[in-house]
Amino acid sequence: MKLDIIKGHGSGNDFFLVDEITTGYTFTETERADLAKLICNRETELGADGVLFIMESGHADGKMRVFNADGSEASMCGNGLRLAARYICELKGLDHAVVETMKADLKVSKYQELYPDIHTYQVEISPVLFDLGALPLNLPQPVLLNEPIHQLSETLRFTAVAVPNPHLITLVDKAILNSHTQKRLSEKVNGPNRLFPYGVNVSFVKVLEPGEIYVRTFERGVGFTNACGTAMSASSLVTCLQGLNRFESAIDVYNNGGKVKCIVHQQGEDYSIDLIGNATYLYNASITADLVKGTFTVSAKTGLAEQGSYQKLQLEVQEYLDEYLKG
Repeated sequence: MKLDIIKGHGSGNDFFLVDEITTGYTFTETERADLAKLICNRETELGADGVLFIMESGHADGKMRVFNADGSEASMCGNGLRLAARYICELKGLDHAVVETMKADLKVSKYQELYPDIHTYQVEISPVLFDLGALPLNLPQPVLLNEPIHQLSETLRFTAVAVPNPHLITLVDKAILNSHTQKRLSEKVNGPNRLFPYGVNVSFVKVLEPGEIYVRTFERGVGFTNACGTAMSASSLVTCLQGLNRFESAIDVYNNGGKVKCIVHQQGEDYSIDLIGNATYLYNASITADLVKGTFTVSAKTGLAEQGSYQKLQLEVQEYLDEYLKG
């Protein structure tokens, strides 16, 4: 099959966008998974964290489906949703839109620039579910809010939340952050285990200053990534629940790929999060893929100039994080 694709990223979390709205492309479910595994392989000429299939919706402005590098489908992806939001808004001439995802229709909008010359979008992250059955997490209790899981650690305290992707979040100090604890723990809960039968995204969070946090995430189906949008959103929520940040106020969330802003909203016992960050295009490419043989060729690849502005932001973020996280 011949495909035109766009490579882009949100906070360094990179994806290929495949337009099914204007191109007429169609895929079987097996083809979607096989295509993601093929072109996301970082040992090839391309490589990415996943593929975003941009589709028409019967009731929203567009639809996004997310396939991870291992071929599994994710119910949501916050960083990917910003890229989908940009593509759909620009395609249809909109500043505000609604995007259908697996679990919810989410509001998205063009936003004031996070940094000069960076395309910035705000996306809604919801629903927020604390019921352990939504992850699922097999523990003899209904929720887990800043509590230990003794099978994983005797010292760390965890919060489990689905947004709707499943997340396990713990606040840590610099020593734990610089240890191998996160890798060991993440690999355990994403391998054969009784706690998380389908795996889970694991985030270690370090509070930097009031209104500022650093989040590093091991993503289910991917491994360590530069950033995970739903993880940064869920982590922001957890810091608000623990009184470390404020609801309805912007939180600067730093990650290995850059920086976003999150605003956590509370309506009674219900929560939602606004995730605000870049939607940067890297290049356009034309490929021919043979999914039976598991091969592809790239016939054209045109780089775009947007990454230069984002690299300036990354440099500033890295210099800032060095002050807090090294040593």
